[in-house]
Amino acid sequence: MLDEIWDSKMLTNNGPMHQKLEAEMEAYLQAPTAMLFNNGTIALLTALKMLDLEPGSEVITTPLTFAATAHAIVWNGLKPVFADVSPDTLTLDPASVAHAITSKTSAIIGVHVYGTICDVEGLQRVADEHGLPIIYDAAHAFGATLGGIPVAKFGRASVFSFHATKLFNTFEGGLIATPDAEDRERIYFLRNFGILNEEEVVEVGINGKVNELQAAIGLLNLPLVENERIQRRRLREIYCEALGDLPGVRLPVVQDNVENSEQYFPVVINPQRFGRTRDDVYNALKERQIFSRKYFHPICTDFEPYRHMSIISHRNRPFAEEVKSQVLCLPFHSGVDDTDLADISAVFHAK
Repeated sequence: MLDEIWDSKMLTNNGPMHQKLEAEMEAYLQAPTAMLFNNGTIALLTALKMLDLEPGSEVITTPLTFAATAHAIVWNGLKPVFADVSPDTLTLDPASVAHAITSKTSAIIGVHVYGTICDVEGLQRVADEHGLPIIYDAAHAFGATLGGIPVAKFGRASVFSFHATKLFNTFEGGLIATPDAEDRERIYFLRNFGILNEEEVVEVGINGKVNELQAAIGLLNLPLVENERIQRRRLREIYCEALGDLPGVRLPVVQDNVENSEQYFPVVINPQRFGRTRDDVYNALKERQIFSRKYFHPICTDFEPYRHMSIISHRNRPFAEEVKSQVLCLPFHSGVDDTDLADISAVFHAK
């Protein structure tokens, strides 16, 4: 592929590799609009910009997410409002979103976490009741479906990350998918400085383009995705069998009619029932050179820019505040071998 890039004499600016990968993404995600970006954060910034929201208005999202979700709201001149998560899925809770809506609310950002899909029907009902658009941060949900429908078809837009840590990656990269083919032109201008031609700029745009090397990596990686997912499904079964009988260790939720992306394998450790904390397990694994992730911890409202903000919940205490110190993502990829699995099991079963 490098030879093809050198022969084309195009390293960026919508080159042949870019065009081919974008077409393959449109087919894979079954989305009328699927447009590549240089990273997921720029894609999320652009998706919000596409909505033309009132400056200073409020966008409701979850605190249990990567900081970029909240940052994209602020960089658009908007105010993030954090609503609680559902205890079963750890995704944005529709009832808490309803509590968080004010006259200043302009949009909702749901986040599909760990491969678990948001309650898209519940969130859509709340959004429709108040006339609000929904964007989904789908960084963890590449390839996921609900009732056979790809996640890219839900909401006003879905934003994917193709960072190197993701199931499908272009080293760095991202994508906006929407169910409306008419979005393509607007997103194109927003992604490319608003340039119409050599002499005209018609939109205040940003540089969100993917270069040809990134696109080539994506074209090489896409055929490998399904085999990796198969291996991760098998790993999921092994983890569930090894850890399923442990009191105080909650396995990932199994959602009806959902094909999981197989991005992460999170467990929730209740220290009172399990007898050890999440951090105890994390450190014991680390001593064996096994690196799990306290993901997400800290949550957004623990970070300096958002520390003054509360989490709005229909419960007496936000569940996000409780679960943030209990979630642990175990190693979840085809490189996990039998020795790793034995060590992980030993740590969890240690007295």
